[in-house]
Amino acid sequence: MKIKFTTLSENTAGIIGLLAEWGLSILIEVDGYKVLLDTGLDTSAARNAVTMGKDLSAVDRIVLSHGHRDHTGGLHHVLNAMRKEIEVIAHPDIWTAKYSRTFSKKAQYAGIPFARQALEGWGASFRLTKEPVWLTDNIATTGEIPMHTDYEKIGRELLVKEGGKLRPDPLRDDQAIIIKSRMGLIVVLGCGHRGMINTLHHAQKITGIEKVYMVVGGTHLLHASTEQMDLTIAELKRLGVRKIGTSHCTGMPAVARLFQEFGDNFFFNNAGNVVTI
Repeated sequence: MKIKFTTLSENTAGIIGLLAEWGLSILIEVDGYKVLLDTGLDTSAARNAVTMGKDLSAVDRIVLSHGHRDHTGGLHHVLNAMRKEIEVIAHPDIWTAKYSRTFSKKAQYAGIPFARQALEGWGASFRLTKEPVWLTDNIATTGEIPMHTDYEKIGRELLVKEGGKLRPDPLRDDQAIIIKSRMGLIVVLGCGHRGMINTLHHAQKITGIEKVYMVVGGTHLLHASTEQMDLTIAELKRLGVRKIGTSHCTGMPAVARLFQEFGDNFFFNNAGNVVTI
């Protein structure tokens, strides 16, 4: 089995000439099958794909990890580059009216910046489900992730508008991609809003495989307390995670701590990074 990850969009870029943008987009290739997880904030994923020689028209499916703009805002540009009809797999809640106070005291709209009808006109065929979806025998989405740990919480700054009022967003639409490999599970996170550890436990349940080989992507440890970091690292080690690559919403203090704990098994997964297994 050949597995390849190419990070098309991330907050930082590791190669001169690539565009860095707050958000994430990762191209996943498993034995020739191509899945694009998220599309970044705006033009970066589509532009960087050209720079890196990646043909987006060869992508078989798009998976959206959740409905925040920094993961869906590049969808128009990606669809325009693909120039074909393509299935987009996501949770039904991606269409809720999402707001955020992450960067401002005033709530700002943070949801998908396009109407569904417009995206469908550009080639998107949405498959909305709360359940896991098996894309191939070895690739699946997690679907809706149960929250069991008592130390992984969704930030109160993330909101949803219902009936004209803002309330905390449960982010039920948060999901990840699971890959079964001979080394164990590989889990690719978009943002990990419902908890990296919750996501890994759910991946184990879906696949029936206990061994977790690699975790890569956004871990949402940006505001994690020392206690949460301690418990998260302890569980990653208990699960036997061999490789961890962080992106986007992890936060530099958490990146530094994970590097300290995992050493050569840790990598910073920014735009332009390519991992081949």
